[in-house]
Amino acid sequence: MFNLHLKQFATLLLAALFVQPLAAQHSVAREWNEALLQSMREDLARPHVQARNIFHFSVAMYDAWAAYDNEADPYLLGKTVNGFSCPFKGVPMPADVESARKEAMSFAAYRFLLARFVNSPQSTLTVSRFRDVMTKLGYDPRNYSSDYTTGSPAALGSYIAQCVLQMGGQDDAKEGNNYQDANYHPLNLPLDVVAPGAGKGIDPNHWQALKLKSAIDLDGYPVLECNCLGRSYSSLIDSVDKDGRHRFTGTQIFQGSEWGRVKPFALKRHDRKTNFREGRHYFLYHDPGNDFSPRMDTVNGSGTSKDYRWNYALVAAWSALLNPEDTTRWEVSPGSMGNVNRYPQNLSELPDFYGLQTGRDPGTGHSVNPRDGQPYAPTLALRGDYIRAAVQYWAEGPNDETPPGHWLALLNYVSDRPELVKKFNGKGRLMSDLEWDVKTCFTLGAALHDAAIAAWGIKGWYDGARPITALRYMATRGQSTDPTLPSYHPAGIPLMSGRIELVKKGDPLAGPKNVNLGKIKFFAWKGPFRVNDAKTQTAGVGWILGENWFPYQPKTFVSPPFAGFVSGHAAFSHSAAEALSLLTGDVYFPGGLGEFMVKADSQFLRIEKGPSTDVSLQWATYRDAADQASLSRIWSGANAPFDDIPGRLIGGKVGIGAFQLAKTYFYKDRDRDGFLSYEDSDDTNAAVH
Repeated sequence: MFNLHLKQFATLLLAALFVQPLAAQHSVAREWNEALLQSMREDLARPHVQARNIFHFSVAMYDAWAAYDNEADPYLLGKTVNGFSCPFKGVPMPADVESARKEAMSFAAYRFLLARFVNSPQSTLTVSRFRDVMTKLGYDPRNYSSDYTTGSPAALGSYIAQCVLQMGGQDDAKEGNNYQDANYHPLNLPLDVVAPGAGKGIDPNHWQALKLKSAIDLDGYPVLECNCLGRSYSSLIDSVDKDGRHRFTGTQIFQGSEWGRVKPFALKRHDRKTNFREGRHYFLYHDPGNDFSPRMDTVNGSGTSKDYRWNYALVAAWSALLNPEDTTRWEVSPGSMGNVNRYPQNLSELPDFYGLQTGRDPGTGHSVNPRDGQPYAPTLALRGDYIRAAVQYWAEGPNDETPPGHWLALLNYVSDRPELVKKFNGKGRLMSDLEWDVKTCFTLGAALHDAAIAAWGIKGWYDGARPITALRYMATRGQSTDPTLPSYHPAGIPLMSGRIELVKKGDPLAGPKNVNLGKIKFFAWKGPFRVNDAKTQTAGVGWILGENWFPYQPKTFVSPPFAGFVSGHAAFSHSAAEALSLLTGDVYFPGGLGEFMVKADSQFLRIEKGPSTDVSLQWATYRDAADQASLSRIWSGANAPFDDIPGRLIGGKVGIGAFQLAKTYFYKDRDRDGFLSYEDSDDTNAAVH
């Protein structure tokens, strides 16, 4: 119960921290949107699954809205989509269209959400919330009719939900098996995180499950023994006992290794590569191939081993920036951060993009806020506080709604800004709140869903390692810089003065009888096990043995239960940033500024005490926010640069593709020109993708 109470407290606290105006009244679509977000916060932390939930929810809402519109074309209603048909004979136009719409949308949302979240860990609370929304809106949740031919909007909504749910039952997401892939077998044995190193016989090019003594997911749910009739409530399953019950002992299982097979929205077949391994086909959309996939030659250190070593060494070096005692101050306003003009296109360009010593990207900031013509006000922050706050903010969302849910919450933040003009792509007629909420949620949901399919398809095929495996592996091999120095190994880690060094005589880390002499040490965050009370303590930064390195994550989670390549955060964030830019017709946040305030000592970090001072996270453009989200995964130690950049590039393509297809459902003139594109923009972000 403690975890649940803490989570509920955090939800209320962090929601209050958003720097946004309060809307007097939301549309019915937004009411259900918020109910979905809160239910995601209380559900398991499965980003790819939640992206699918958002999209399917948005389909149910949009089709119920479009059924009563003379111009809009439903997505599923009366169509065959990906082999599934939802027959529809039409409904008579009601006397009160808006009333019918709201009723149909509410029943569609209610029936859909009830089915999707009935097995959520807090299902009692979740179901009660959905019923409360229905009662608040004046609808009877006991109305189960789905015979829309009677002209009942409630029945139409229930019918639409039924179609969406049935479509989901055959989209290859394995929903009936709780989204688990029965065929995936990890190449590596699990990593016991409290033991030094990565284990014996490890291939550092592949994902490694983590074995945790006490495990929770990032939404805070403990791993418990559960008799759930063959359906696991967690990705952390060790075995099945003699009675057929799942025994949870904290060993990860790869989430979504075949997600590339899930039916997409706008992803094109000609952008898909099909690979075959061990009797299974893998679908890869926008495959980055050899441009971003270094491999360690564990014998000779040849080929792209140098790129592999540099990428992970940067992660270790940046771990030193997580320092609560750091007195370095950064200017963090959009005048100094953001506005990245170009992304690397291959491995060789990565070192020029990431500041190994500074922890920054090459963004030069924006000279002025184009909405008021004034320079952005300078904002100073302690570097250690800023980085730790940014890592936690982007980790899974302020209230743990997972990365796709985080961007849905940002859409709501944007929609509530008084500076926003609710015109599709910034052009044409002004839309009502209801129409805006329906169309933007549908477009964003489609972009996030496709981003998950593209990113997880690549994750499943490449099966890439996380930094905790790669760094511990290299550290136990030794150093790869100088054959004349101790502990040389071609598959070791490069030395870096002040960040990655050898343990020498007299070093406090040498240990009794110099047992650690010649080992690799990192100047890095000391790890979650150094903190007994996150309210009053910090782990700090200092010299640690490289074999004991940890990312900036809780000791009950450590690293996500799926491969690192490519970064899901980068793909989600950049698909959403492109979609939001195109939906609003503006690459900038309303008023030229988006902001999230983290109060000092507010328990926001959760891993440890902090930040020590107030931290303002600010972004001029949606892409600036996406770039920070992507960068935060390297700061945290969850991803390497070569995971990050292809995720950004893929996400950008996906977001644009989702918008271009979504608009064809909204308007009769579906091939019309005039929509904003970055090629048409005079902003310096224009040529990134």
